[in-house]
Amino acid sequence: MRTYIILGILLIAGLISCKKTTPPDFHKEYFGLDQGRYVIYNVIAIDHDSQLAQHDTLVYQLKTVWGDTVIDNEGRIAREFLRYTRPDANAGWTLQDVWTGVIDGIRAELMEENQRTVKLVFAPTKSKIWDANAYNMLDEMFCTYSNIHQDTLINGLSMDSTLIVDQDEYFSLIDTVSKYEVYAKGVGLVGKYFRDNHYQFGSNEVVKGSELFYEIVSTGME
Repeated sequence: MRTYIILGILLIAGLISCKKTTPPDFHKEYFGLDQGRYVIYNVIAIDHDSQLAQHDTLVYQLKTVWGDTVIDNEGRIAREFLRYTRPDANAGWTLQDVWTGVIDGIRAELMEENQRTVKLVFAPTKSKIWDANAYNMLDEMFCTYSNIHQDTLINGLSMDSTLIVDQDEYFSLIDTVSKYEVYAKGVGLVGKYFRDNHYQFGSNEVVKGSELFYEIVSTGME
């Protein structure tokens, strides 16, 4: 009898050990790191400086493309991130920058203007918090996730899995700061909202500040 019990225990243990486990899904596709993946955006950039009597607005299109693999400044295998601009949809593209991007463990990093920035941390959950500027000399910018894995319609394009990276938000009588980015699975960045304005006390007049908005127009492979 005791022998049968032992055999039964061993059989159950064997079945449990043979059961395949499903590896966790980190959803790294939100960074859109596939070679040839391009995204075209409409961009609005606004610069405020009341001392110079300037409130300049620049409207243009930006195209980003993931290129060949390279070795980055940290000795890692990264991918080129090419950035092209044009004044409107009828003009030709001009190469502006060649950045690099990499997924290192659970971090998605982009080398922006020689600033190593942590754009995403996997897997995306509401409890995640990280400093986007942990590897550069810029001020701390703690990020969190919201609207994770939500379907979204942007500029007529339907995307079935998106998330928001909330970067900064602060409001007072003299400051309005709001920064966030939107990412779509398999595409990467599809929207950007950046506003950092400083007002004259008791007035809606912007004394100094800047605003930057990206909105996806199209995406594909080339």
